[in-house]
Amino acid sequence: MNHFRRLLIPVAVFILIRFLFQLHLLENLEHKAQDMLFRIRGSLPVTDSVVIVAIDDETYQDYRALPFPREIHARLIRNLNLAGARQIIFDLEFTEVSSPYADSVLAETAALAGNVIFAGKFLTHPQNPDQKQILTPIHSIFNQHLNWGTVNVPMDWDGYIREYSLYENLGRERYYSLGVAALANSRVYRSDWKPGVSLVNRQLKVAGHSIPIARDRFALINYFGPAGTFKHIPYSQVIDDSSVTMAGLDLDAFYGLAAAGAFRGKTVLIGATVEEEHDKFDTPFLSSNRTSGVEIHANFLEMVRQRKYLYRPNPWLFLLIELSLAIGLFFLLSWLRPQWSIPVALALVILFFLTALFLFFHFYLLIAYLELVLLTAFLYVAALVVNYLKAQKEKKFIKNAFQQYLAPELVEELIRHPQSLKYGGSMQEITVLFSDIRSFTAYADKHKPEETVLILKEYLTAMADTIIRNSGIVDKFVGDEIMALYGTPVPHKDHALQACKTALEMRSELSRLQEKWKQQGRDGFDIGIGINTGVAVVGNLGSEQIFDYTAIGDTVNLGARLEGLNKEYDTALRIIITQSTYDQVKDKIKANFLADANIRGKDQPVTIYELLGLKT
Repeated sequence: MNHFRRLLIPVAVFILIRFLFQLHLLENLEHKAQDMLFRIRGSLPVTDSVVIVAIDDETYQDYRALPFPREIHARLIRNLNLAGARQIIFDLEFTEVSSPYADSVLAETAALAGNVIFAGKFLTHPQNPDQKQILTPIHSIFNQHLNWGTVNVPMDWDGYIREYSLYENLGRERYYSLGVAALANSRVYRSDWKPGVSLVNRQLKVAGHSIPIARDRFALINYFGPAGTFKHIPYSQVIDDSSVTMAGLDLDAFYGLAAAGAFRGKTVLIGATVEEEHDKFDTPFLSSNRTSGVEIHANFLEMVRQRKYLYRPNPWLFLLIELSLAIGLFFLLSWLRPQWSIPVALALVILFFLTALFLFFHFYLLIAYLELVLLTAFLYVAALVVNYLKAQKEKKFIKNAFQQYLAPELVEELIRHPQSLKYGGSMQEITVLFSDIRSFTAYADKHKPEETVLILKEYLTAMADTIIRNSGIVDKFVGDEIMALYGTPVPHKDHALQACKTALEMRSELSRLQEKWKQQGRDGFDIGIGINTGVAVVGNLGSEQIFDYTAIGDTVNLGARLEGLNKEYDTALRIIITQSTYDQVKDKIKANFLADANIRGKDQPVTIYELLGLKT
């Protein structure tokens, strides 16, 4: 269950991140992060198959009035066809009637040319985005059965253009965009081209091209560079032929362009790049010169013709990868120490960025790497909080478990180094001390229970204080018997000496109590102490429901039996230690050899000593 709860944490963080990135603020930040990839990559080489005839500042200075009379646009079509243009695409809307003559001239010229595509537009109700109206080219163009496409470009919440609208549905009718119409008629100009366009497996099939749909009906635009990446020719130069007699325009610039092959075999896009037309937009290539709408169409056509499509990963696959990453990262960051988790988290952030660069540069794959960065940051904080709570829980456990029978400094040492406590037990060298009251059963029979309990409490309290004062741990009380451990849970090289000092002080403390009890008219008693040093299994031992920090093994068993030998040997202080304890403290204590005693459970005799005191 504990592991299941920990698994819920990265899942919850993952869900939170996914929710946050549905908000416009973080969605815009993700877009900005992805825009940076374009600027790091820089411009891509473009072919010369697309040329923009721009109503630019030069043209605006020459004519001083917009929009132009439609007879001039008819002249533009004638000149471009004379210069060998393969396709002529207007990013200018002829949706309103000007004059019957001008409209018919434009329509008839376009019909004669047979390679012109016009623009229409969708209007959306400001209060109801689902309520749309289509503005088609004028009837003169419709009557000639000329091709057209919509010029709406979807704008993100931050005002940037990153996608291209492929089509729009209105009722049962599907209207394709200007770029799709241009592609469908790039080989042969046909008025019945729409049935040849189809949707298959999230791709728009048109004229041998398969355009991936990123979402809904939009394709990502793989911009080839900032504004001005495609060749721009001023509109005024293209119409400047022998028929122009206006001052400043009668330079016959068109003939020079035609002779140089500026339009021969090319797709020519006509649109406004002058600021007064308000047809400029922000794109991932940030620059002081915003990109015109006509150049956005040029980027789309170039992307399709070079087949350098921009992709997003499969959303379900990305979700699965992101969720797996969240779980793996959380457990990794939780397992690492804080001093290592920070550099690991930073390394992962750098790795995500480099991966995003690699995928974008080589596979034109656009991943949400800022989302991965924030996911890592949130997981790091979550792991930090979990580790903090775990540490606090361990500290609380250690304090609750040991503060009653362990020296305060040892408790603090355990809190600083909780790894000293190994659940399930480990082999450690320790010293064990056993103390027992002589003939306590007879003593209890002679005294009232209340009196026995009170004197036992006073005795055990004094003995426990002595043990704790000498860095020992009171393992347990078994009636009148005391079991104490030294050298655990925090290792200490002088654990044998600490046990010997405890035994001597216990005798002194008992003498003080005996004198006190005598003055109070109460009966006293004597004790025996046994000390042994060796290797034992130490740790939290017991069942799953009830466990205790203790030691088990032959070292403990021998220590328990030593205490009883005080009845067989006439020892001065009733303290017996083994050879293993004596070997560690012989330079610091006074002791006498007692015997090589036969002890129940041991095949070989055990050398024992009586402890007399400490050397000054």
